[in-house]
Amino acid sequence: MPSTLQPLDLEPSLVGARTYVTRRRAPRIDAAVLLCIMLVLLLIVPANLIVPGLPDVGRPALIVCLLMFAWWVLVRFTSHHLVMMGPQPLRWAFLAFTVAMLISYAVGQLRGLTSGEASGADNFMLFTAVFAGAALMCADGISNWHRLQLVLHVMVILGTVVAFIGLVQYVAAYDLTKFLNVPGLVAKKAAPHFEIRGDGIRVASTTTHYIELSTVLGTILPFAIHLAIFAKDRKQKIMYAISAVLLAAGIQATISRTGILALVIVILCLVPVWGWRLRYNMLVLGAGLMAALAVVSPGMVKTLTTLFDDPANNPAFTVRQERYPLVWHYFGERPWLGRGTGTYVNPQYQILDNEWLEFLISNGILGVVALAALHITAISLAWMALRRAKTPEVRHLCAAAISTQFIGIVVAGTYDSLAFLSYATMLAVSIGLCGTLWRLTHPTRVVRTSTTRWFMGAEPTLWR
Repeated sequence: MPSTLQPLDLEPSLVGARTYVTRRRAPRIDAAVLLCIMLVLLLIVPANLIVPGLPDVGRPALIVCLLMFAWWVLVRFTSHHLVMMGPQPLRWAFLAFTVAMLISYAVGQLRGLTSGEASGADNFMLFTAVFAGAALMCADGISNWHRLQLVLHVMVILGTVVAFIGLVQYVAAYDLTKFLNVPGLVAKKAAPHFEIRGDGIRVASTTTHYIELSTVLGTILPFAIHLAIFAKDRKQKIMYAISAVLLAAGIQATISRTGILALVIVILCLVPVWGWRLRYNMLVLGAGLMAALAVVSPGMVKTLTTLFDDPANNPAFTVRQERYPLVWHYFGERPWLGRGTGTYVNPQYQILDNEWLEFLISNGILGVVALAALHITAISLAWMALRRAKTPEVRHLCAAAISTQFIGIVVAGTYDSLAFLSYATMLAVSIGLCGTLWRLTHPTRVVRTSTTRWFMGAEPTLWR
């Protein structure tokens, strides 16, 4: 992140003392702090622990997201602007997404639902609020570059902890998550066990599944690389370089095709904004990491190199293909609005391992278009921010944000990504970051700068 004040971050309080409360003064709690608290609960508290008596969205982190959504909605009707004002295209994309979900939800209710479908529909509508809360609070609530940097640092540090737990599970076959039980929470289901694949074992760390762990770490990895490259001193560069290596190694420990795809997408999105020297250094570092893995766990490297072999006879590919006729059957019955939001539930329906196809069945063409529009809007906003960025640091951060959206698009075709709430919430945060970058780089943005002191009773001062 830029280490100096941006020109548009000038505060009236720097000119006239004792007149304004500067927005750069660290508040007791703001959107950035709430997002950091949510990330701690999301990544460190095991995903199977929930508040007693609540459904899957009863995880502490998701409750915080619901509160953030309520906060975001309520402040739209007040004069106390706790979130940013001014234009934000993500709001319209989320409005379209929410409307699409509500329409399909109503269609499902009219069709008549089984108890499993009805429960799935209600849970998904609750998750829609969770999803919007994380994304919109991130897009509208992070007030400046310094608060954005706080969120990025916390995210990367927490991701490193999750990756470390996964690597310990892989190397020692020992589950550290049993020491992370939180008083007052109960286990919704058993923690994922170690699964043997090839010559290695698959681990899930604090998430609910091996593939989910790979996508969570893949979403955080580009930001770790960013912080390692642009850290302000050598000590931080080394610390975040180690974080990036641990995150990449954690992805490998899941022994997941999806994780490999996410890793490749990160590299492809970041290489264009790297100089030749950095590309060479990253190539050497990547080769060194693979060599170290080959020494520590030769079986892992052998298994990773065979994951994509012989698709015609690989069950991971053939089983998915065998289910496609069923998809077109359901799609043909209700092509535009689907069978109902969140109604494609296991065990009533077969698991497709493809979020796009499940959305096509549940929400029809309208739902798929709305979900795709979220990704496309986020990519477009980050791309516009990249085009108008003034420093290599901001351009690199924009490229990192873009990579998370391509990861979201691709991995939704390899597993039912939105059913795994740790990854789905991280996806929402990454979408929100694209909106934040667009806003902070906008040349004529309207921002909340400083407010007069409370006893003066004046309205917030706006500065264009």
